[in-house]
Amino acid sequence: MSSAVIGAGLGVGFLGCLFFPLLFLILLVGTMVAAALGWIFWPLVLLCDIGILPCDAGDGGSDLNQDQVTEAYHSDGRGGLNEVTVPSSYLPYIKEAGAECTQIGPLAIAGQIQQESGFNEKLVGPDGAEGLSQMPPDKFKEFGKDDDSNGKTSALDADDSIRAQGRYMCSLAKEIDTLVTNNEVTGDRLDLTLAAYDAGLDAVKAAKGVPDTQQTQSYIIGVRSSFALYSENVKLPAQESYPTTLSPRPTPSSPRPTPSSS
Repeated sequence: MSSAVIGAGLGVGFLGCLFFPLLFLILLVGTMVAAALGWIFWPLVLLCDIGILPCDAGDGGSDLNQDQVTEAYHSDGRGGLNEVTVPSSYLPYIKEAGAECTQIGPLAIAGQIQQESGFNEKLVGPDGAEGLSQMPPDKFKEFGKDDDSNGKTSALDADDSIRAQGRYMCSLAKEIDTLVTNNEVTGDRLDLTLAAYDAGLDAVKAAKGVPDTQQTQSYIIGVRSSFALYSENVKLPAQESYPTTLSPRPTPSSPRPTPSSS
């Protein structure tokens, strides 16, 4: 066999060795990007799937205003609620928690509840967190009160859980304000506060911003992706009723790290 033929064969083999790993990498990256985009808009996709929103592009396009959806996603979470999209039994508590301080609004509270529990009042998480807001037990012990005046303080009581969430978020927001003012952390203040709720204030301090972890990044995206559903600034199609509960994001098999703060 001539050296030219041998060389050509080696060249093809070498290119093949490069091509298949490169193809695998391209497919992997493409899958990750598609998954990320799906994650961002999963509440809207869910609403399309169950027929609440008219999202069939075949009928000439969705009735949703994409600019409104994008604006809601990037908002500060302090806008008004579209009250018909929130379970009515929880609406007063969400509004009260959202008025606990100027930094946190009802959209952020509702989005967190959607992300944490899917409005499942009796949910018990793998880390021992309970109720709608899934606060770490030590944080609920610190911020929880008998807000419904039933003689007990319980994370499984909706009012107690949501109002404790509001107090905890406000406490974190004030800490974040100080850290940003002192140039100890950088980033969007709501994102930083949500990151502190998910991973702990110490993790935000150590990262000097939002921790670069899949858990915390996904948490922020998940909360924000619900804003389009709950915001009064996003015009949703007129319906007789909206779902009282939605499924929360998939939870990891192992508990998330216990948030800590100094």
